Amino acid sequence: MPPKITTELLRQLRQAMKNSKYITEPIQAYIVPSGDAHQSEYIAPCDCRREFISGFTGSAGTAIITEKHAAIWTDGRYFLQAAQQMDKNWTLMKMGLKETPSQEDWLLSVLPEGSKVGVDPWIIPADQWKHMSKALTSAGHSLVPVQENLIDPFWTDRSARPSSPLIVLGLNYTGMTWQDKITSLRTKMADRKITWFVITALDEIAWLFNLRGADIEYNPVFFAYAIIGRSSIRLFINGDCMADPAVKEHLQLNSSSKPEFEVQVLPYESILTELQGVCGGLGPKEKVWISDKASFALTEAIPKIHRSLTPSTPICLAKAVKNATEIEGMRRAHIKDAVALCELFAWLDKEVPKGTVTEISSADKAEELRRQQKDFVDLSFPTISAVGPNGAIIHYSPLPETNRTLSLNELYLIDSGAQFKDGTTDVTRTVHFGTPTAYEKECFTYVLKGHIAVSAAVFPNGTKGHLLDSFARSALWESGLDYLHGTGHGVGCFLNVHEGPCGISYKTFADEPLEAGMIVSDEPGFYEDGSFGIRIENVVLVVPAKPKYNYRNRGSLTFEPLTLVPIQVKMMNTDMLTQKERDWVDEYHKQCREVVGAELERQGRHAALQWLIRETQPIA
Repeated sequence: MPPKITTELLRQLRQAMKNSKYITEPIQAYIVPSGDAHQSEYIAPCDCRREFISGFTGSAGTAIITEKHAAIWTDGRYFLQAAQQMDKNWTLMKMGLKETPSQEDWLLSVLPEGSKVGVDPWIIPADQWKHMSKALTSAGHSLVPVQENLIDPFWTDRSARPSSPLIVLGLNYTGMTWQDKITSLRTKMADRKITWFVITALDEIAWLFNLRGADIEYNPVFFAYAIIGRSSIRLFINGDCMADPAVKEHLQLNSSSKPEFEVQVLPYESILTELQGVCGGLGPKEKVWISDKASFALTEAIPKIHRSLTPSTPICLAKAVKNATEIEGMRRAHIKDAVALCELFAWLDKEVPKGTVTEISSADKAEELRRQQKDFVDLSFPTISAVGPNGAIIHYSPLPETNRTLSLNELYLIDSGAQFKDGTTDVTRTVHFGTPTAYEKECFTYVLKGHIAVSAAVFPNGTKGHLLDSFARSALWESGLDYLHGTGHGVGCFLNVHEGPCGISYKTFADEPLEAGMIVSDEPGFYEDGSFGIRIENVVLVVPAKPKYNYRNRGSLTFEPLTLVPIQVKMMNTDMLTQKERDWVDEYHKQCREVVGAELERQGRHAALQWLIRETQPIA
């Protein structure tokens, strides 16, 4: 697909950067982050400003436009994709590589003296504003808030902000009423002597109120803000979403609830004026709690003396540690998901030799099979269905013009997932339908060894995920290989497939320690540009471990796989595996056979059951 031609768009943006209609004085650079006003990773079409101006569609990246230059910073998942999607007006800045300057350093090198750099204060998180502002100020420049987004005036076909109906989640899915969640939050507020708590992250609001929406594709969230006081609740949301009587009943809008649980529903757009009103009435020692990832616009509305900033909010942490009901739901969701994938692979085994299956038709088949499962709502992200060289594009999504046919002589990588009412799934398998080469098997086995090293790891309570990242890379590193993405991310429960504050990555040191009940992915990979991609991904649950000793009584943790889909033995060079690793594969496959086999039997899916039995035989 040819890259988007952006010459005219950049000309219009550069004109807006000097136009007194939008700004008080001209700016010499404009920053276009990839998020929305809630700092979401995946965003609604009306918020895809960076994609509109650059043509690059990846979920992460920041564009900076000056009088003469335009550059985009993105991470290793998107190097190939960004290079293909952007025209000659743009420079790709590959984050994480030694030679790539930071955004601040690059700006200092290209800006004329005493420049002003503009950004929409609603879209830049407060912590990034602080960092960028400090760097620019120290060099004689300044970062300025531009209240009207400069992309919007010439984005003529920009869609309206979605406002889809809400879904109420019962106790059978959540394990805790929203009133109990508010009470628990207020206890944490009291512990820190906090009077008000401002919630801006969409998944935190959905989780807190036991509601789900469909305003952002693949993410069951809705556009809203909330301000929780010690005895008041304000929810900022467009009224259309609230039309369903079940939602009103759930929030007790028409009945007499205890005054401290009375929800005041206000227009979505009124958040700033209401927050300013709250701050206007604060006593000298009163504090307002807000995430340092919230927008600069809202953070700045809270006077510094009253501001309490934290990287992870108490809701973010509470949401990450799943309760027994949520864990049970996640187990059920992963069994249903495995049923659909066993059916898919059984079907592919039969159909691929005919030469009629493409990346798109395979992805469509996976969705069709998932839709047959109880409580299916949507996919959890666009399916990555990639044959041969397309597999080396880490977040590849097949399009008609890139669509390859599955064959007997190329690797096939499929990374896919679903949103069920009882849980969220995300699984990657890499398979070969013919005979893999010795090199493909060798690389696959290094990745498998890394996957097992993380999955079987036993580590002390209080360990952060980034300490486990090198477990996944060790076998690859020994052979001079590596991969340019993190090893794992937190996973929501019928919420966002990428969830903080925990993860397994070399990139982050601000992650929270892993605790029992957290759910993360384990997904090392290896990518040979122009040839193939390999990734093996399971979603795993953090559980207590009982090793021989208990040093200083601190306790230990390990992982239990929730994903139960066979890993293709044909792709393994089993001679490279230790006895312990072989035992892990055999034990994992036994669990797949017993748990998923019983469900396939119950659903009468016999062809998939036969496939499962074949694929889970012990390693010879």
